Amino acid sequence: MIKIIGIFLFTGLMLSGCEKAVHFDLENAPPKLVVEATIENGQPPIVYLSKSMNYFSSIDLGLLASGFVHNAEVYVSNGIQTHKLKEYSIPVGGGYSFYYYSNDPASPATAFNGSLNTQYNLRIVSEGKEYNASTKIPSITRRIDSIYWKNAPAGNAPEKVMVMLKAFDPPGFGDYVRYFTKRNNEPFYPGLNSVYDDQVIDGTVYEIQVERGVNRNESHEEGYTFFEKGDTVILKLSNIDKATYDFWRTMEYTYASVGNPFATPTKVINNITGGALGYFGGYASQFRTLIIPR
Repeated sequence: MIKIIGIFLFTGLMLSGCEKAVHFDLENAPPKLVVEATIENGQPPIVYLSKSMNYFSSIDLGLLASGFVHNAEVYVSNGIQTHKLKEYSIPVGGGYSFYYYSNDPASPATAFNGSLNTQYNLRIVSEGKEYNASTKIPSITRRIDSIYWKNAPAGNAPEKVMVMLKAFDPPGFGDYVRYFTKRNNEPFYPGLNSVYDDQVIDGTVYEIQVERGVNRNESHEEGYTFFEKGDTVILKLSNIDKATYDFWRTMEYTYASVGNPFATPTKVINNITGGALGYFGGYASQFRTLIIPR
């Protein structure tokens, strides 16, 4: 027994002797441009521009509002037309506004909405620097056969229900999707894990639970994945390209690992050149509505 204890003590001393202090200077990194840009079939391009914040910043509405980037030159091209977007503001209360860029009604000849199976390029010029990205709105290939509900498993409140999706994935790997749900008067929220590939389901008809989309700025109560009797649910299922899938796959893994000291460090994969953070994503979206009786 003493010999075994001695081995553990020796091992512990060796490990402690090999420790190396690693210091991270997280507060002095210069801010970078953060891009969240999307284009969806039937919808105009939407571009949010902001500056990254220090790791230890105390986040509040004022700080978020002050981080938006103004007076940038933002262009979106579909290969035939190039349109310069206009900056808009959205009052959010307390004297604050959020800002975004979208189609300019003063230039209708070059304005366009998204179309299926079309490539798009984004060009941003801000503070003397240029940033570029490209994306594609693919075809809608993931076919929704039906959505329905069934009671949540035993142990949950009787009003809780599961929303189920039955769908078909066509043969051939490379179909990527992202989903959102809208519950009653809420906005569309993405699922906590919102992106999926077809590595397992390729060429099959499958059934899967549609977990309720979440606002990541709020805490999630137990049973947040379920809906309730009396809800009206709209499912938005979007085919996306691989770059959009990779961005959200790595971003959502990062969300899930925050605060976990044993999580593997992850680099969020973006598709913006020029040193900016974020992504430009195309969405080929379809919608289904489910009214759950009381």
